[in-house]
Amino acid sequence: MTWILAIDLGNGGPKVAAVEPDGALGHVAHRAVSVDIGVDGRATQDADEWWTCLIEAAREVVAARIADAPMAVAVTGQWGSTVPVDAEGQPVGPVLLWADTRARPYMREVIGGPVTVQGFAPHRVLPWVRRTGGAPTPSGADPTGHSLLLQREFPEILARTRWLLEPVDYLGMRLTGRAAATPASMILSWLTDNRIGAREGYDEDLVRRARRDPRLLPPLLPTGSVLGPLLPLVAEALGIPPGIPVTCGIPDLHAAIVGSGAIAPFASHIAVSTTAWISSRVPFKRTDVLHSMASVPGLDPRFPVVADNQEVGGGALRWLREQVFDDDYATLIDEAASAPAGCEGVLFAPWLNGERSPVEDKEVRAAFVGLSLRTDRATMIRAAMEGVALNGRWLFDVYEKFCKRRIDSLRILGGGAQSELWCSMFAGAFDRRIEQVAQPRDAQMRGAALFALVSLGELSLAEAAARVSVATVFEPGDCDREAYADAYAEYRGLYKRLKGLRR
Repeated sequence: MTWILAIDLGNGGPKVAAVEPDGALGHVAHRAVSVDIGVDGRATQDADEWWTCLIEAAREVVAARIADAPMAVAVTGQWGSTVPVDAEGQPVGPVLLWADTRARPYMREVIGGPVTVQGFAPHRVLPWVRRTGGAPTPSGADPTGHSLLLQREFPEILARTRWLLEPVDYLGMRLTGRAAATPASMILSWLTDNRIGAREGYDEDLVRRARRDPRLLPPLLPTGSVLGPLLPLVAEALGIPPGIPVTCGIPDLHAAIVGSGAIAPFASHIAVSTTAWISSRVPFKRTDVLHSMASVPGLDPRFPVVADNQEVGGGALRWLREQVFDDDYATLIDEAASAPAGCEGVLFAPWLNGERSPVEDKEVRAAFVGLSLRTDRATMIRAAMEGVALNGRWLFDVYEKFCKRRIDSLRILGGGAQSELWCSMFAGAFDRRIEQVAQPRDAQMRGAALFALVSLGELSLAEAAARVSVATVFEPGDCDREAYADAYAEYRGLYKRLKGLRR
């Protein structure tokens, strides 16, 4: 037993990898899953499809390591989604994703009022912010909204529900039979007192304010706990011995902290996955409601982590590939490299699913701006990639103010960070050194596996982070900094110009 079976339940489907204790990634398997997006705000997936695809991918990984068995199972993945399950952990309805906004009409009674700022009534939101660092979103795209949606529109599903689980906790229950959550996995429910040193557990007043049924909330364990042994039937399906320890799942935000190797206070990373975010461990609890940014429960009680999210990151290139240009990613990126930095003034606003940080606006939509008869495929592809980097710079400006210090360098990871061209765009747009971690696409699985070793007492957090290496460094002076400074000056005005069109 010399490796960790790491699972990453992303928006596109589960990835599974064999990760060595030194952080080296072995065989990786991925299975794609479908998503149902509706004009009514619906965004759902099928948890049974997740499970079927997970078993297939895990069996592929186990077959590649036939000589030995894993020492642990580690789980990370998306968060802010809701899986209704019965007492056995079986789904009783569709997964309500973090992008599902159908509960918007019901959120007024929780955080709204006659006078609001971006949908928040100050007298209602302050108790949340003081204790948790955040609050349920007015868009309804979080577990509070999901619970209200089930209560008001799908009572037949709620009647069959024993637990409302986050995705990583759903997988944990399927793997071990135990329903449980952690302060990290339950962040976007905003039901725990997240002040440093506060008592762990659900806050009864916040549960009442959120209109949540406490009987449907899973028991809380400390982040970094061992959830339990792998069930015999699951072990048989995977082709590995039963009883292997399964650690509590952590959100991809937390896995990225470890997987970036940047675990010192304020050591920062940017993730370019389907979505995108910037984060670090910080020694304080702080909230910026206006920019949807807060420090939330981290990997340990002493250091919260910064939470923010841009709704579309690498997903912009995936959308372009699937809906506009039917080519593989390597072809698209090669074409983008042939276009000039700054794209002769063509800009792309990547708000294909609205935005969350640094502004909460589910109505704003994406746009190409500045197209001309000279605009070709290469320019449009590069503009889309640059738009993600410039949007990240918009968030980075707020992030530095939130941290109250200059951040001189950031690690970069995620599927988008596989492209050296894209990494260079971030260096030029941010005007900061960007360090690309080794095997960036799967860095979160590495982080989950290394944190499992921390949870099992095999490593300290510092020892885990030291096992992450940097592949390439990008200096802004070598990455078209001047062109991106001009582009960003124009980009910053796009939101004000575009936000009214959708409405």
